[in-house]
Amino acid sequence: MTTLPARLITAILAAVVLAGVLAGSDMAAASKSSVTVKASSYGRILFDGRGFVLYGFTRDPRGKSSCTGACAKAWPPFFVNSRPRAGTGVLGARLGVIRRSGGRLQATYFGRPLYYYVGDRKPGQILCQDVTEFGGVWRVLRPTGRLVGG
Repeated sequence: MTTLPARLITAILAAVVLAGVLAGSDMAAASKSSVTVKASSYGRILFDGRGFVLYGFTRDPRGKSSCTGACAKAWPPFFVNSRPRAGTGVLGARLGVIRRSGGRLQATYFGRPLYYYVGDRKPGQILCQDVTEFGGVWRVLRPTGRLVGG
């Protein structure tokens, strides 16, 4: 019985791990690029494909984001490579994108730019519903495109 040299085994293991990481990131990117509706303590609202809640900002005019700089660090835009896919309960024709000043695409729903909250660390977590910050109010969205609260 012959044994493989230690360097070859290490190289093979590294390639297998790297392939798994790349496949996982592709899957995360694919699921992240969708919008779906799920039940929450606020009723049925929008989430990304990974289960993270999406917020709207009352200061944003339709089709434009007014959240930049420190605001975008606290409330990261839902960036996509192209128009997101519609999941369960989402009106696909109402999904779109806007181009931000840096050139990246941000997902929209009924023309409203979509964001995450940096403090929401796990799927389903909703820590900043109806919070006033950066000159507007942050709220989760219903499948109709309406903000919850107010």
